[in-house]
Amino acid sequence: MVRPLALLLVTLPLMSLLSACQRLPAPEQSGELVVAIRQEPVVAGVEGQKNTSFERDMVNAFAEKLGVDARFVVAADDGELVRLVKKGKVHFAASSWTSGKDGLNYTSPLLETAQVVVGHTDDIALEADPVELDGHTVEAIEASPQWEALQKLAGTPARFKLQARSRVSDLDVLRDVAEQRVEFAATNLLHYRLGLQFMPELELALTLPGKLRYGWAFAPEAKSLWRQAEDFVVEARGNGTIARFADRYFGNIERIKPDGIARLIQDARTLLHRYRRDFQDAQEITGIDWRLLAAVAYQESKWDPLATSPTGVRGMMMLTEDTADALGVSNRLDPRQSIRAGAKYLASLMEELPSQIVEPDRTWLALAAYNLGMGHLRGGRSLALGLKRDPDSWYEMKKVLPLMSRPEYYARLKAGPARGGEAVIMVENIRTFHSILSRLEVPWQSGFQLSRQSYKPGLKLRPELAQARPTQ
Repeated sequence: MVRPLALLLVTLPLMSLLSACQRLPAPEQSGELVVAIRQEPVVAGVEGQKNTSFERDMVNAFAEKLGVDARFVVAADDGELVRLVKKGKVHFAASSWTSGKDGLNYTSPLLETAQVVVGHTDDIALEADPVELDGHTVEAIEASPQWEALQKLAGTPARFKLQARSRVSDLDVLRDVAEQRVEFAATNLLHYRLGLQFMPELELALTLPGKLRYGWAFAPEAKSLWRQAEDFVVEARGNGTIARFADRYFGNIERIKPDGIARLIQDARTLLHRYRRDFQDAQEITGIDWRLLAAVAYQESKWDPLATSPTGVRGMMMLTEDTADALGVSNRLDPRQSIRAGAKYLASLMEELPSQIVEPDRTWLALAAYNLGMGHLRGGRSLALGLKRDPDSWYEMKKVLPLMSRPEYYARLKAGPARGGEAVIMVENIRTFHSILSRLEVPWQSGFQLSRQSYKPGLKLRPELAQARPTQ
C-alpha cells in the first residue's frame, strides 16, 4: 500500500512539470509574443482605424525590439487578464492597472491617472467628498481598481450602494450614467475624458484617493522577460516613445469642451444626412475616410455650404478662389463640388509629403498643409530639423509650427511668417471631430476602395498655390 505522503511527493513534481509544459515557450523560441489586452483597451483606435490602441502600439514596439511578432488575446475584464497571466496562456498582460495584490510583477508605469466617480449633468453635483455619496448607487467593474477603492470607502462614514458589473468595459459603465440607468459610476480619469467625447452629459463628481498606475503584468517566474520589458519601458520613456504614442491616442481628447461636443452630436443627427453621400463619394474618389472629410468640413464651416470668411474663402470646405480654380470648381457654394475638391486637395497634399512619413502622422501633417499651404509646411519642417526635432512626427511638429509667427524664427524661412498655431488648433480639432464621428457613423464600404497611401490624384497645382492658404 502506497502511503499518502509518498504519493504526494511523487504527484507534486509531476503536476508542476505538467503545469510548466502548458506554459508558452519564450518569445525568442516561438517567434511570437502573446499578450493579453482588455476588450476595451486604453483609448482604442486612432480616429476610426481598426486594431489600433496605445497598448497595441507599445507592445508592437517591444515585439519589434525582441525581433518577434505580437499576437493579442482579448480579455473581458481585469480578472481574466490576471488569470491568463497566471495560467501561462500569455506572456504578459498589457491592459493592467497595477494593484500589487494579485501576485504579479509589474513594469514601471507607462501611464498614471486618477480614479474618479462620474455622474450625470442633470444630477446634483457632489463637493469632492465621498460622504456626499450617501444614499446613492455607484456602479463599478468588479475586481477593478475602482471597485477596490470604493469597497474601502464603503466602510467609512460614506454610506452608498456599490453595484458590480462584470465582463464590460469602462465605457459601458459610463454609458449607463449617460443614459441615466445608474446614478454614478467609477472609472479612471482617462476613460472619463474619452467618454466625454461622445457622452457630453457626463460630469466629474469626485476624485478617489490615490493614483492609478498602468503597467505590464508578468507572472513571477517570467523574470527574464519582465527585465527585458522593464528596460524597454524605461528606454521608451526616455526617448519619447511613450509620449508620442500617448499623444497619438489621447493628446487631443480635451480639445473640445462638452458643449461643443454636444453641438457636433446634434448637428450629426440633423445636418449630416444631407451631405453624407457626398462625403462617401469623395472617399470613393480619394480613398480618404469619409468621416475624416466630414470632420474637416465641420471644422471649416460647421457643414454650412454658404459659409464665407472675411478673407474670401468660401463653401463647405472653405476653398480660396485660386484653389477652387485649380481644382475645376465652378461654384464654391455647391456642397458637392466643394467636398470633392477639398478631398482631392487633401489627397494631393498627402501624396506630396515625403514617402517615409507614416500614418497617422501623414494625415495630420497634410491637414496642417491644408491650412498653411505646403510651402509653409515645408518651412516648418526645415525649422524642425534646425531645432533637432523630427519633421515626420506630428507630436514634434505641433510644437514647432507655432514658432513660425515669431520673427526670430520666420526670418530663417523662405516662405516667411505663418500662423502655425492656428494650423495646430485646426488639426487637433479635426482629430477630435473625426474620433467622435467614427463612433457615431459607420465606415463606408464600396467596391472601389483606395488606400490613402496608394492614391495618386495626378493633381498638379500651380506653384503659387503651393503656398496659398486654402482655409481661414
